[in-house]
Amino acid sequence: MAQSITSAVHSELIIKKSRFLGCVQPIADRAAAQVVVASLRVAHPAATHVCWALLAGGQSAAVDDGEPSGTAGRPMLEVLRHQDLEGVLATVVRHFGGIKLGAGGLVRAYTDCVAQALKNATKIPLVRMTALRCSASYALEGTVRREIDAAGGLLQQVQHGEHVVFVFTLAEDAAAALTARLGEIGRGQVIWLDATAG
Repeated sequence: MAQSITSAVHSELIIKKSRFLGCVQPIADRAAAQVVVASLRVAHPAATHVCWALLAGGQSAAVDDGEPSGTAGRPMLEVLRHQDLEGVLATVVRHFGGIKLGAGGLVRAYTDCVAQALKNATKIPLVRMTALRCSASYALEGTVRREIDAAGGLLQQVQHGEHVVFVFTLAEDAAAALTARLGEIGRGQVIWLDATAG
């Protein structure tokens, strides 16, 4: 199951006088990641490289930022993939120490920097949510509200018209049980509607 992390975690490695400052943090998307990377460039003007890797909402990135191709961003991305992370940005700021590490040394350095940071991360499972919409009579409003709440649903909107219409989100794996339960309780009086309709 895909996981994310609760907050930013950091690491620092010194390898042959080069200083690697790693950070792995939760992130929403590529645009947010680029803002973080830009702020790192400002915060570390003397840095030789600001390499990064992203896995977020189907968007991924592996940026070497001047390091030999495939020696920084890709290894960092592989660490994130190996740990089944989603919604996560890994960055490593490198201050060059004057001694070249070679391709293998760079891969190890960037991989280790991200892996070290992740040792201190608190991971949380990502729950896929689904949007649902149903209508019920006014007599069932309280019951439907209680059942949605008990199933861990989050009410987005309640519309009062001829019937009460509920728009809510719920963990995908809890949806079938809730629809069956409301079907029993409502005896056909809870009608499921297209969640994408207004």
